[in-house]
Amino acid sequence: MSTFRLNIMTPERRFFDGDAGGLIITVPDGELCVLAGHVPLVAPIVVGTIKLKLNGEWKSAFCSEGFIEVLHDRVMVFVQACEWPEEIDVSRARRSLERAREHLRQRQSIIEYKQSKIALARAMTRLRITHQNINTN
Repeated sequence: MSTFRLNIMTPERRFFDGDAGGLIITVPDGELCVLAGHVPLVAPIVVGTIKLKLNGEWKSAFCSEGFIEVLHDRVMVFVQACEWPEEIDVSRARRSLERAREHLRQRQSIIEYKQSKIALARAMTRLRITHQNINTN
């Protein structure tokens, strides 16, 4: 199986740096699948999941907004946050979900509304990822 060099970076850390057999990431139109030999491209990333094929096995993680750059010999992913399911604080994610829902119920400016929607999406995705991890183990 062909692999490619994958780097996933956040402002706080290098989330992943190694060889991968595949990558599936959430983009505005759905999901983007990258395999070895993919055509070069740059695309935005939205809050969702990122799936990496490592040693023949798919692993999922939480991923927030950013962008992906696919080059001939490597793939670079730059996101605000990326977390494995076991790194997610479930109680904090639940509190964030409730706080975002409450903010959406209040009257807000357009910018505040968009920020609340992003916060809601982040919290919901974190909880979904941890739930999926519990069900597969």
